[in-house]
Amino acid sequence: MASAAAPAAADSTLPPALEQLRHLAGELRFLLPGVRVGEARETTKEFDRETFWRRFREAAMAVSRAATTLTEVFSRLPLPSPQETQKFSEQVHASIKAIIAVYYSLPKDQGITLRKLVRSATLDIVDGMAQLVEVLYITPTQSPENLISYNSVWEACQQVPRIPRDNKAAALSVLTKSVDLVKDAHEEMEQAVEECDPYYGLLSDIEEDNSDNHGDEEDILGCPSNRDSYWSEEDQELIIPCLALVRASKACLKKIRLSVAENGKKDQVAQLDDIVDISDEISPSVDDLALSIYPPVCHPTVRINCAKLVSVLKKALEITKASHVTPPPEDSWIPLLINAVDHCMNRIKELTQHEVEL
Repeated sequence: MASAAAPAAADSTLPPALEQLRHLAGELRFLLPGVRVGEARETTKEFDRETFWRRFREAAMAVSRAATTLTEVFSRLPLPSPQETQKFSEQVHASIKAIIAVYYSLPKDQGITLRKLVRSATLDIVDGMAQLVEVLYITPTQSPENLISYNSVWEACQQVPRIPRDNKAAALSVLTKSVDLVKDAHEEMEQAVEECDPYYGLLSDIEEDNSDNHGDEEDILGCPSNRDSYWSEEDQELIIPCLALVRASKACLKKIRLSVAENGKKDQVAQLDDIVDISDEISPSVDDLALSIYPPVCHPTVRINCAKLVSVLKKALEITKASHVTPPPEDSWIPLLINAVDHCMNRIKELTQHEVEL
């Protein structure tokens, strides 16, 4: 968007109404950094959850109405007069400032995880509105881009009622997403292993498209077509404990999520935040491991990524064990998972020791 907006910003021939929109877009963009790093407003008033969510929903509806009005008047000719544009711009700016103010009114003691979700929703709305205004002044009157940008704002506003209402619900939402991400990574790895083809479905499709080039040994751009595109026997042996480690990661996240669902207390916001923070590191660590098993496989790199994942898993299990969500004897699954993770790592060390010593 920024690259498209730059020429218009330097264009002194913009009609007054569009110049006003260009200025409004800049003002909205100026608000975004503050939302990303802004802290909750200090207040002596007791937090009223129902009032907060009612205000947040109303503020989102006001933004949606302002976006609808702005899109309608700038999607037809003649364009609004400067006086009318000023009024519409003020409505948009006021609605955006209002929803940001509501976000700032959510205290940190309601939970960092919840605040992150509310902040993300607020950023989506502010950024969506800024993009809509930019599109309207760059391509005024009826344009597919206008409708696409308007729909983005509308959808962002529609997400507000779906945000979890407390930190426990927010934690479960984030943990569920992490479980799904690790599950997807595990399934992709298993599929590739079952087919004994790390680029399963990719090379075959490209080869069909290039069937006229019989005997062509050149690499296809982005896809190796030599022996480096396949796993050696040593690679395949190493992948087995790596897959088991990813399977243990999925089990770890599922058990943590279940413990939070069954035993998590809404008022224990700090402990829930700690669990979510460390659990959030599992999926990226799994991704790093998954990427490192694609050929040509560097066994020391695989070992390093496995060690990083193991470190994150153990820390997640330790934090969960020390929290209120796993009261004895309901924490008996934790040492079992730690043993499983250690077993995988020990096997990976055995298989990579020779290359590490070289």
